[in-house]
Amino acid sequence: MRWRAGAIAALCLCGPASAMTITSSDFKDGAALPTAHIYPRCGGLNVSPELTWSGAPQGTGELILTVIDVSVKPNGWSHWIVVNLPTAMTSLAHGLKTLPSPAEPVASNFGDKFYDGPCPPPGTGTHRYEFTIWAIPRNAMVPIQPDMAANDLLKMLAGAASAHATIAATVTAK
Repeated sequence: MRWRAGAIAALCLCGPASAMTITSSDFKDGAALPTAHIYPRCGGLNVSPELTWSGAPQGTGELILTVIDVSVKPNGWSHWIVVNLPTAMTSLAHGLKTLPSPAEPVASNFGDKFYDGPCPPPGTGTHRYEFTIWAIPRNAMVPIQPDMAANDLLKMLAGAASAHATIAATVTAK
């Protein structure tokens, strides 16, 4: 009987029943990003990958998606920023051309308001690209500016988000 009580207490201390997650049917976490999702100048097709997420905590007012090359020093480099994703939304389709309302793009470090696939400069080795979904609490103010430095964006979101989940992929410069 003591073991059961201890086991139940341990279960109660382990945190929320479900943590926020993000996955993709197009690539595995930590693996090389398939060519279809790479920028054309680097031999790809610039197709956005399918992304699916779950586990946003109660009290989330919106979701924000970022795709950041965290290997670019010193500031990182944003490839895609999407704000105002409704909390009921749980995925973005492969090859998405138009965001569903009320989601809105914000200009990335490329200056574009759409998915720009990875294209690391020649000779810079392997770059890590983080696809992150951020749960922003209701009434939180997150003043994302177009072409904002990626590391500043990440710091701001980390301070404002109640939860987040990341899946990463790599691309090696040619």
